[in-house]
Amino acid sequence: MRTSTHTVLYDPDGLIEAELPLDREPYESLVKAVLAWIGPDTLTERDYEQIALQLTGHARAVASDVRRRADQLPKDSGPKALADVVLREAEGRLSTTLEGTVRCVQNRARLVRALYERLDRLETAPAIRAD
Repeated sequence: MRTSTHTVLYDPDGLIEAELPLDREPYESLVKAVLAWIGPDTLTERDYEQIALQLTGHARAVASDVRRRADQLPKDSGPKALADVVLREAEGRLSTTLEGTVRCVQNRARLVRALYERLDRLETAPAIRAD
């Protein structure tokens, strides 16, 4: 008889994930490399799709962090309002169909960069919630 060594956790609010830091450095390097691409496409369509998938998954993780941090701010604060705008834009951009193109990959890279910029600005905002 075999037993599993894995435990399935039920965490619908993402509280466990909130405590885990993002592995930011490799994605920032990927974003920088992708945005530096110029000239003709040199990778295959599948390669571009895989890079876009990686960036999409990471953008969703960063967006979750932005949302958690923004939710700690007062409802009428400027930083929260700006975060809400960035998150709406991110939601719209993440809902578009992935394509195996440089344009698609670069758009996802720009999104990751924008989400990190907003997250960094939220880190310096006061975390006093007034409901």
